[in-house]
Formats: sequence, structure tokens, C-alpha cells
Amino acid sequence: MSEDQVARRDRILDAATELGARADLDHVQMNDVAKDAGVAIGTLYRYFPSKTHLFAAVFEAQLGAFLGRLWPAESEDLVNDIGEALVSLSQELLRRPRLCAAMVQSAATNYTSGPFGSAERDSALFHAILDTLTRSAPGEEVESTVRLLVFSWWGVLISRLSGKTTAGQAETDIRLAAHRLVGPLLSGHRFP
Repeated sequence: MSEDQVARRDRILDAATELGARADLDHVQMNDVAKDAGVAIGTLYRYFPSKTHLFAAVFEAQLGAFLGRLWPAESEDLVNDIGEALVSLSQELLRRPRLCAAMVQSAATNYTSGPFGSAERDSALFHAILDTLTRSAPGEEVESTVRLLVFSWWGVLISRLSGKTTAGQAETDIRLAAHRLVGPLLSGHRFP
């Protein structure tokens, strides 16, 4: 993409983020996103063919921004640092519950409708964890462990978003998932 196209795409994502933080997904109108982004509606649809695609892209942009700022690269306690980073990510996403719900709903729709295996391969979070762990624990179990950790984090996020889990319990569950899944991988234990 050209610089202008990247800037236009960023304006669209920013407008969707602001509108999604103020209204439920069903009430966010693509015309309003286009207007707030300063683009024609046809331009918006060229970048994002549906509201689901738009908010799934907002989710990946939010993940990418977080990972760029706070993801642990190298540390002495990688298990703990990954757990804490996932807790912080959840807290950040949940600060704007309407936007979080829109992103989760859209990302889940894209996940279930995409080709087999494409969602985790395309996920910035999956790649951040995978890249971090393969430097410390190369082996065939790494990808499966990362997938399980992301699925665990995702389930806890949804449970917290829907009010089924308290904030404290969600944080405990995320940390426990990191310790139970990543801990054995880094300590050299092999899975059956």
C-alpha cells in the first residue's frame, strides 16, 4: 500500500475504534465510520467489505499496538512475563467494553468462517507468543502450546466480557494458563 492508502486505512480504523467505543456493534453504521474517517463509503468498503472485517481489523490493530509497546522479548522469568502481558492486554481491551465486544464478536466470526488454521496463523498475538517461545524452547510442541494458550486467554476474555468471571478470577486464570502451559515447555518437560 502507498503511504496515502496506509493513512486512509488508519483513519478508518481510528474512526471505527471511536464509534465502537461509544455504541454497540449493531448500532455502528458504516456510513458514520466513512464520514468520521473522511472517506467515501465506497472507499471504506474497498478496504473492509463488511463491518465484521472492519472490527476484526480494529482488533488486530489494537493487538499490534499493545504488542509493540508491552510484549516481553527476553526475560529471566518468561512464563510470568507472558502471563502478566496477557493480563495487561485483557485489562486494556476491557477498558472499553463496547469496543471489546465488537472486536471479539467480529474476530470470532472471522475465525469461524475462515479457512482451517488461518486465524491463528494470522493472529499477531499468536505470532508474538510463538516468536518469543521458539527462541527459548524450540521444538514441535511450541506451536500447539501457543495455540492452547491463546485459546485459553480468548476464553477468559470472553468470560470476563460477558460478566461470567470476576476481574480477579480472570487474571488468576490467565496467569495459571501461562504457568501450566508455558512452564513445562520452558523447563524441558515433554508432552505426551
